[in-house]
Amino acid sequence: MAIAVTDRAVAEIKKAGGSRVKRPQGLRVGIRGGGCTGFSYLFEWADTEPRPEDKVLSFEDGQVRVFIDPKSYIYLDGSTLEFATTMMGRGFKFVNPNVKGECGCGHSVTF
Repeated sequence: MAIAVTDRAVAEIKKAGGSRVKRPQGLRVGIRGGGCTGFSYLFEWADTEPRPEDKVLSFEDGQVRVFIDPKSYIYLDGSTLEFATTMMGRGFKFVNPNVKGECGCGHSVTF
C-alpha cells in the first residue's frame, strides 16, 4: 500500500507554499495524540529538509514534497490526501480506510 495525493491537493500545496515569505521544503503530515476521539491529523510546513527516517512523497519534479514520519505512516498507509471545499470551509483532509471512528467535527479520529 501507499499514500496517494490528489492532483488538487498537489496544486494547493504548491500554491500555498509559494505564497509564503520563505518557500517551505515540504508539507509535513502525520498523526498526533489528542482531539475528542484520540488522534488528530497534523498538517504543517517544513522549513528544513526531511529527517532521514521520513517517507518523502515527491510531485511535479520535486517542486512539491510531502514528509511523513514512520509512526504516522503506519496509520496513514492506504490513505488519500485531498483538498476539500465544503460549507464548513476549505482545507486538507485524509480519506483514511484505517479509521474506526471520528468525532462530529471531523478533526479527530480513532484507530
